[in-house]
Amino acid sequence: KRFGFEVTAAHNGQEAVEYLSQDAFHLVISDLRMPGLDGMGLLEWCCEEQPGLPIILITAHGTVATAVEALKRGASDYISKPFDRDELHQAIQKALATGRADTQTLQESNPGARFRIIGSTPAMRDVYKLIEKVAPSPTTILIAGESGTGKELVARALHEHSHRSDAPFVRINCGAIPENLFESELFGYEKGAFTGAVQSKPGRFELAHGGTLFLDEVSELPKEMQVKLLRALQEGVIDRVGSVSSTTVDVRVIAASNIDLQQAVDNGDFREDLFYRLNVIPIHLPPLSSRVDDIPLLIEHFLEKFNARLEKNIKGVEPGVLAALMEYHWPGNIRELENLMERTILLTDSETLRADDLPTLGRAGSQQPAQDDLDSLDLKAYVRVHTVKLERNRIQRALDVEDGNVTRAARRLGISRKSLQMKMKDYELREAP
Repeated sequence: KRFGFEVTAAHNGQEAVEYLSQDAFHLVISDLRMPGLDGMGLLEWCCEEQPGLPIILITAHGTVATAVEALKRGASDYISKPFDRDELHQAIQKALATGRADTQTLQESNPGARFRIIGSTPAMRDVYKLIEKVAPSPTTILIAGESGTGKELVARALHEHSHRSDAPFVRINCGAIPENLFESELFGYEKGAFTGAVQSKPGRFELAHGGTLFLDEVSELPKEMQVKLLRALQEGVIDRVGSVSSTTVDVRVIAASNIDLQQAVDNGDFREDLFYRLNVIPIHLPPLSSRVDDIPLLIEHFLEKFNARLEKNIKGVEPGVLAALMEYHWPGNIRELENLMERTILLTDSETLRADDLPTLGRAGSQQPAQDDLDSLDLKAYVRVHTVKLERNRIQRALDVEDGNVTRAARRLGISRKSLQMKMKDYELREAP
């Protein structure tokens, strides 16, 4: 509470489950050893029932093996008692910065998804092929793409389809760590190495031993840490802060960046040798604005997801709304679409999302150079964006010319009466009495 957070305290794991089932929380901090449902049991429940909810485990019985097991099962972080207040605050900030990692997650049975990633456009199929080819190898991979495009999902897919899938997948957000704490976070520290180091703690490299270390926003690494990371990658050894000996680690590194690292190298902000060491296999994730055909799949998924989470029963979106969603330029990519869908589903009172439910999208869209955005699309995506609006307008004109007579309008349009009636229902065009 002193850190400024609203806190709900539970006396044991079962009580925590009851609270989590009744309300929405952003973070769980739990002791490991508790009567009844212990910390590992609570972690397992959270991972199954509320995937992506950050969890920090605290215990006086801390060992590297226990920490690895907790992270392997899905914990965000691990702190040993006695712990420093600042250490706890830092862990909380990192966990909240990581946030929920279930954006864009989908069941494999969906025909528009692979590796729990949504998308069936040619650009995404190329990404899937690359994942298949390089996942089994120990090669370092650099994932590039704008914020919100699903870089962590690709990293997890690479890990889960590698020979290291039974070992830990450890994530560190380089943009969420204070500069003076980078070294201890990556490489760990020995007891007494600095003020507040009351107990030795393994770094992320040690915790990921045998598995995968995902360095998100790697461009945020300070220059001096870039040198030490390069050594760890090349030699497979790390030095804990305050240690007089080195530790050998077996870690596959996957890095991600939302800025052009080559440009950062040219600007002198990123080491060229580290860039080449990370960029062995590059994977580029396209922005949502260039994969418009995936938007209906994403909307379908988010409807299913938030209907379940918010106990709603939204059955779909109006064709005009779909057209607006496909025309919008999505600067925040899939994360922005997900947030919009959650907010809209929560607030709407109808069973179908209407234009009135999306006023913020209309304002955002009116401020953009729409034609420039559309001109950046490939031909297929460009046609798809306009199809719904053009079809609706053409049907309306045919009905107007034929004074609302569906049979004559269908003949004019060259389609069957039944097909026209179905389209009129989709577009909410009423048949004349």
